[in-house]
Amino acid sequence: MPAPERLPAPGVSATGELEELLARGELTVVGRIREASNAVLLCTVAYGDLSAECVYKPVKGERPLWDFPDGNLARREVAAYLVSEATGWGLVPPTVLRDGPYGEGMVQLWIGPDESGEPDGGDTRDGDTRDGETGEGESGGGLLALVEGEEAGEGWKPVAFADVGEGRTALLVHADDPRLRRLAVLDAVINNGDRKGGHLLPAPDGRLYGIDHGVTFHREDKLRTLLWGWAGEPLTEEAREVLTALAARLADGEPLATRLAELITPVELAAVRARVADLLRTGVHPQPSGQWPAIPWPPV
Repeated sequence: MPAPERLPAPGVSATGELEELLARGELTVVGRIREASNAVLLCTVAYGDLSAECVYKPVKGERPLWDFPDGNLARREVAAYLVSEATGWGLVPPTVLRDGPYGEGMVQLWIGPDESGEPDGGDTRDGDTRDGETGEGESGGGLLALVEGEEAGEGWKPVAFADVGEGRTALLVHADDPRLRRLAVLDAVINNGDRKGGHLLPAPDGRLYGIDHGVTFHREDKLRTLLWGWAGEPLTEEAREVLTALAARLADGEPLATRLAELITPVELAAVRARVADLLRTGVHPQPSGQWPAIPWPPV
């Protein structure tokens, strides 16, 4: 019997096929990321003539969060994927909710390191810091850096000053990259409370993915991110068009709204609609509220 065909990272045409593979395929656990704060299992999934590597996060392996008493992290991860797909930006790897060897959980396509020789953030999966640690110089696939002085430099956006030890500080910056800017908009919509550098995955085909979206969709402002470089700046025309279309898809009775209602609470769904409306009303990227730490810790 021939070996199953191994699927690459998703393109637009392959997304439906990958979702079916993840949802229907046979999961085989091959390892565990022990550094993760919740249970994160590395798996292979095979269905017919297709196979791929994936990550399985069973609900039973989640640690309760005091400020997220409703629902579970797995369902929030799936909701984040659905919203990402609705934008058309494809910023989250294909993700499904399904039963697995340890019960219901989130299953997401594994996005591995770029083998082209270019720097890559690696797939960190909630604590596995194979690559992508932010230190002095460029890191995170060339998207994050710590620089000397007070100026970000051409092609970079300043975030905050960081203590690098021995009484020294450096300026944390991220690339002025349209892929990151789209991700910053998505994070504002889903209210991402944990956008770390290690959650940025540049893929070999030039696409950028974000992972680890369990701490999202809270009804209160919880936005914590390293992507504050555009705070207060006008949204791009593309972003405004995407948000306008997303607002329509979030209306009662629309397929996206119906599916989200199965994954998050009615109050949280109302908050998503309110955040989209607020972004369209203000026309700018959000700024830190001052009521919540603006940058996640640790930042990698």
